[in-house]
Amino acid sequence: MAAQNVLDSVLTVVDETLRTLFAPAHTTRLPLLPAESATLTAAEKRHAAGLMRVNHAGEIAAQGLYRGQAVLARSGTTREFLQRAAVEESDHLAWCESRLAELDARPSRLNPLWYLGSLGIGALAGALGDRISLGFVTETEAQVEGHLASHLHRLPASDQRSRKIVEIMQADEAGHGQAARAAGARELPSPVPTLMRWVSRVMTSTAYWL
Repeated sequence: MAAQNVLDSVLTVVDETLRTLFAPAHTTRLPLLPAESATLTAAEKRHAAGLMRVNHAGEIAAQGLYRGQAVLARSGTTREFLQRAAVEESDHLAWCESRLAELDARPSRLNPLWYLGSLGIGALAGALGDRISLGFVTETEAQVEGHLASHLHRLPASDQRSRKIVEIMQADEAGHGQAARAAGARELPSPVPTLMRWVSRVMTSTAYWL
């Protein structure tokens, strides 16, 4: 029975991976967005597209992270929390994907790398126990909040559609972090958040262009 459960989990992860990387993203929520601005210049559209490509790559990574954590979660409560968070992150993924299409831009070509790397990190976090795993959620969301705040400063002022998407995402990420703390997240040792920031910088600086 245990072997069957392991096989089921592996097949589920493979299916989710293929859907995330190769199928159009779907949303359970439709955000109310402002009308498209007619004043965006070509340069502003390219810059907005680069930032939204970074956000899309971040959501690809979030899918891998949460799914890796959920597979090895010790308790059903933690697993359900991570799965719910992954659903909300898939909404973000769909919104970013749609916005990229509106800006005539493509997602990052390195999305498989972002996903698989995050899946491995998530599995490692899950293997270390639920409190450590929830600590990864808290730290990840805190860093993502800061990253999204910087994008609100960097997006063209007239690109209200992208800005609204980022604002909703930021609020959701804050909620995930608060929920993880309430569920008993353990603070991570100081080198870990530092390493996470370095990895994040590599991804964001690369995904803007690629």
